[in-house]
Amino acid sequence: MRLFLLTWLSACLVLPVAAQAKENSAARTAAPVHKVAARHVTAAPNLKPAARHVTAADKHTQVASAARAKRVARANSTLHRKQATAQAATRNVGAQVATRAMDLVGTPYRFGGTSPKNGLDCSGLVNYVYRDIHNVKLPRTSRELAQLKGPKVARSDLKAGDLVFFKTGQRSGIDHVAIYLGNDRFVHAPRSGESVRVDHLSKPYWNKRFASAKRVLPQPTTLAAETSPVVDKPRAKRTRKS
Repeated sequence: MRLFLLTWLSACLVLPVAAQAKENSAARTAAPVHKVAARHVTAAPNLKPAARHVTAADKHTQVASAARAKRVARANSTLHRKQATAQAATRNVGAQVATRAMDLVGTPYRFGGTSPKNGLDCSGLVNYVYRDIHNVKLPRTSRELAQLKGPKVARSDLKAGDLVFFKTGQRSGIDHVAIYLGNDRFVHAPRSGESVRVDHLSKPYWNKRFASAKRVLPQPTTLAAETSPVVDKPRAKRTRKS
């Protein structure tokens, strides 16, 4: 009986110790695996996107595009300067016409008259001024002047030197012409017994009888390509024949 009790007590003491030792041994055995895995994760390479390989053809295309952009910028800058110069020249021409017409204020009206010395009628005044300033020969009558080829001008866009036409009712259709001065004023030879004078478009009589306006000023010579900005198109590649 005593031997049995000793054996049972020994088993109770030894078995837990053996189990604990086995667990410790298993933990030590598994630890290197985790460390190796950790080292493997740490040692993983830091992957980066592959850089784009720039070829000689790509560089040539970039250089060509930059050169085209510079050419277009220079051409458009030149275009803007020429347009500004042309507009200034047109204004100067109109101012010259208006100034010369004002010099004739007070000239007696004469039907069919074509010179300040002998008198002027409405179309004679227009003809004399344009011929004297720019050596431009225009049609003789107001009706023919109205039919002259040239850009029509809206009343709100009138500039000095433009021709303004009226229907006074003395004859059918357009029967009177004047030279616009600016600021709602125009100069004309009204009728027999009066002289060349300045009037206003806003006056009820002329406002009611206003018919149209036309620009016959000589335009500065410009290139046709100056009507729109320049766009430089890439040149087509040449293919060699085999």
